[in-house]
This record gives sequence, structure tokens and C-alpha cells, in this order.
Amino acid sequence: MRKSKPKKRILLPDPKFGSPDVTRFVNNLMIEGKKSISYTIFYDAIKMVEEKMKNADKPALEIWKLAIENITPQVEVKSRRVGGATFQVPMEIRSDRKVSIGMKNLIFYARKRTGRSMSEKLAAEIMAAYNNEGGAYKKKEDTHRMAEANKAFAHFRF
Repeated sequence: MRKSKPKKRILLPDPKFGSPDVTRFVNNLMIEGKKSISYTIFYDAIKMVEEKMKNADKPALEIWKLAIENITPQVEVKSRRVGGATFQVPMEIRSDRKVSIGMKNLIFYARKRTGRSMSEKLAAEIMAAYNNEGGAYKKKEDTHRMAEANKAFAHFRF
């Protein structure tokens, strides 16, 4: 490679919980550089999760972290062209990419939900992911199923 790899940027922790993971999530949630609105949406969603899941005996941030964990895929399939045929080759995912995919899926399926505000939709998707259901969890299961079906092509890894 001619160019060196870019340095990994260190994210500052968020103001309320002091977690860099929250900042990373808010950065993914942000549209058109409006970070303060993203923080408001996230904090409102966390507050809603806390109100609706009082019987869980866990803080809302812990529920959010477990939800992210539940929808984080371990493997993915990548297309590989071998002799005119294209194979879906299952590959393990790097740890930072796993979390990134999980967060982006959670946000994507929250946006697709029906509801009044984005914070309500996000709260509903977080609770669904915590309970191993919802669109983001289904996406993870589909990805794993696809990798399992194509594990015969694992020797084409690159």
C-alpha cells in the first residue's frame, strides 16, 4: 500500500453518561451536522425506555448496550468472483465494524418504524432489540443464516 492507514480518531465522551459509545451512536444518528438534535433524540429515547421498562431492574443505558449487543452480527458475507462465478463468502467481522454495523442497523430500522417522533421510534426499536425481536435483530439473524448457508465457500476467503 502506498498510503499509510489513517489514525483512529478518539471520540469524546457524551455530556450526560460520559460514554464514548453514546457519542459514536449519536454521530451515526446525526443528519446534516445537527448533533444537538441527535443528542436530544437519543436522551429522550433513553428516558422513554427507562419509563417503559421499570421492571427490568437495569438502568436504561445498560438496556441500550445489551440491545446493541443483541443485534451485533458476528459474520457477514462478501461477494468474491472466482472463474466467472460470484460466490457469497462468509467472513468474520472486525470488532469495531461489528459495533458500527449494529448501531447503523438499529438506527435504520428505527427510522423505518411507524411512530410520532424519532425518539419514540428509537425507544421502541431499542426495547425490541433488547427482547431479541424487531427489524435490526431480524437483519442480524438473516446475515447469520446467509453465512451459514454459504459456509461451503469459506475456503475462498481472501
